[in-house]
Amino acid sequence: MPRSAETASFKFNHTMLRVKDPQASLKFYTEVLGMDLVTKSEFDSFTLYFLAFEHGPTATTPENRFGREGILELTHNHGTESDPAFAGYASGNADPGRGFGHIAITVDDVDAACARFDSLGVRFQKRLTDGKMKHIAFILDPDGYWVEILPNTFKV
Repeated sequence: MPRSAETASFKFNHTMLRVKDPQASLKFYTEVLGMDLVTKSEFDSFTLYFLAFEHGPTATTPENRFGREGILELTHNHGTESDPAFAGYASGNADPGRGFGHIAITVDDVDAACARFDSLGVRFQKRLTDGKMKHIAFILDPDGYWVEILPNTFKV
């Protein structure tokens, strides 16, 4: 169905994940996956971190952040990182809380990316050698959210 005039300006801007320890999550998303922290918004009881892959000539700023696509928002509710009773968030891939599945990134070379993740000690949910789909992998972020790793050219 073609987009209508009413929906012509709609974009998928971002998705949000709650995180227990923002420092561990920021390290994972910036150093392991190569995303850029584009903005940070601090409030009394929570902090929002907005990350993206910066590929264009224009940097993402607080002013233009909502005009682009492909943003990952990490929400940290203050205190979770040091609360021994905090059990973590549901990743969406196990009961209770099944629903959300994963985020996905594409890479030029899945084998090389997975070898790099291995060398960095990243946890895998599914390695390239597991299951029937030998061209995709799933890694886990510090909170147990799944990140699918796909080749840039992929036919379903």
